[in-house]
Amino acid sequence: MTTDWKGHRPLLACSLVLAVGATALLGVAAQGSSAQGTPAPASSTGPGHSVAKHAAAAAPAAAGKHGAHAMGGTDGLASERDGYRLDPRLGSLPAATPTSLPFVITGPDGRPVTDFAEAQTERMHLFAIRSDLTGYQHLHPVMAGDGTWTADLAALDPGAWRVYASFTPNSGPRKGTEYVLGRTVTVPGTATAERLPAASGTAEADGYTLALQADPTAKEAFPLTVTATGPDGRPATDLQPYLGSYAHLSAFHEGDLALAHLHPITPVTAGGGGPVLTFYARLAGPGNWRVFLQFRAGGRLHTAAVTLRVP
Repeated sequence: MTTDWKGHRPLLACSLVLAVGATALLGVAAQGSSAQGTPAPASSTGPGHSVAKHAAAAAPAAAGKHGAHAMGGTDGLASERDGYRLDPRLGSLPAATPTSLPFVITGPDGRPVTDFAEAQTERMHLFAIRSDLTGYQHLHPVMAGDGTWTADLAALDPGAWRVYASFTPNSGPRKGTEYVLGRTVTVPGTATAERLPAASGTAEADGYTLALQADPTAKEAFPLTVTATGPDGRPATDLQPYLGSYAHLSAFHEGDLALAHLHPITPVTAGGGGPVLTFYARLAGPGNWRVFLQFRAGGRLHTAAVTLRVP
């Protein structure tokens, strides 16, 4: 599979931010994992490009609420913005064993924030990824009365990890503004970096196959569709709501570890979702992005991962 994007080509299974959020996709590699908060393996990409034309007009609006979260204060590259600050209570975490990460969000007044608005059914989303884009975890911490959040992480491999807190203040300065703040934490030990998986045209997760179509462009919102096939080889129409939608996509940029995340614009209806999901997204820049697509089916959470290249 080539790594340049020439013409209109569909990406399969998880093409970055939009396609489930896509914003750029060029190469994809596939693997899958069924547990939330555990490393997820690869996905895919394929040729084609139909979706963009019909949805292009809607992209700017869709990329607002459920669309691109890869620009401004939502890329996780800063630990502080507008006076809000992510403060982990630990600078390092143990390797090879489940562990807890306590942290607080302090406000412009220097005090822990305790009033958060619900976004995607949760008041706080915490993401973790190692510097080589492995070990993805997406958690929903619990807050104590004093504003201290606790995230229960699965076992971590040694190395440098980036943790991201996604939240929306429900009062005070910048009420209603979405933030994604990030910090680096260390897991002591000998770290062995893994290379990004090679690009692929399909992605599989626990027997599900995902196919993606998109015409991605860096820094511009565009539509991306993902088509899911079930373990029985038939179109998957049994997708269940997850975080108020039928899927969640997170994408991490190789190098600076910028984060983009979103949900499909496909509305949740009675009877199950799928097989086609449409996303709008925007990736902050060109290069390789590691994309993780999560969806619920059969009472389980599934995670597919792919590597995308944005020209």
